[in-house]
Amino acid sequence: MPDKKLSILLVEDEENLHEALKLNLELEGYEVSSAYDGPQALKAVQNEYFDLIILDVMLPEMDGIAVTETVRISNNEVPILILSARNSSADRVLGLKKGADDYLTKPFYMKELILRVHALLKRNQSAPRDHEIDNVVAGDIIINQGQKKVTRQNTEVVLTPREYQVLLRLVQAKGELVSKKSLVEEIWGSSFDANTNTIEVYINFLRKKIDKPFGKDSIKTKIGFGYYFDDK
Repeated sequence: MPDKKLSILLVEDEENLHEALKLNLELEGYEVSSAYDGPQALKAVQNEYFDLIILDVMLPEMDGIAVTETVRISNNEVPILILSARNSSADRVLGLKKGADDYLTKPFYMKELILRVHALLKRNQSAPRDHEIDNVVAGDIIINQGQKKVTRQNTEVVLTPREYQVLLRLVQAKGELVSKKSLVEEIWGSSFDANTNTIEVYINFLRKKIDKPFGKDSIKTKIGFGYYFDDK
């Protein structure tokens, strides 16, 4: 029996772009389902399983940011790649903060989109299963890898998938420096632009959630080199 095709939900209301994206994704061997507005996208996610969502920001009735936020309430696993004509740092930060895994600005090269799709799907498919992994403990932080759940001082800290991955990578380094380049390549993939401020954005998110509420300063920066986790 042939392997089941990986499924992608494509949410884009611009017809010509939608058809071009769908054709190129299908040529790559993916099974592509279509939605053209926010409510259609949410209905599709409720009724079907998808390995990836590609989501435009400017959608009729409900924009892509609101769709992302709603999806994350009930589904914290499916990777979401946002497409947007908005290219400011603030827009990128908002998309990532609401739960997107990647943010690609229009116009873009189709090859770059395909590379990002490959990277997101590869990481999601290679994620270890619950029975293969143990809890990670660093000081008063416990990371349950099976449930992707983080607690500090016995209080659950709700993280987005990418925040969780960045924290886990830093904690697993056991105090050793992790370079920005390593974080980008391991979490976003080698096709991701390491010159953006995405890593800085996520480090800031984590400090606000993991450190500040607990009076801690565990996530450290070594300017020009990278980051490390100090659980002392």
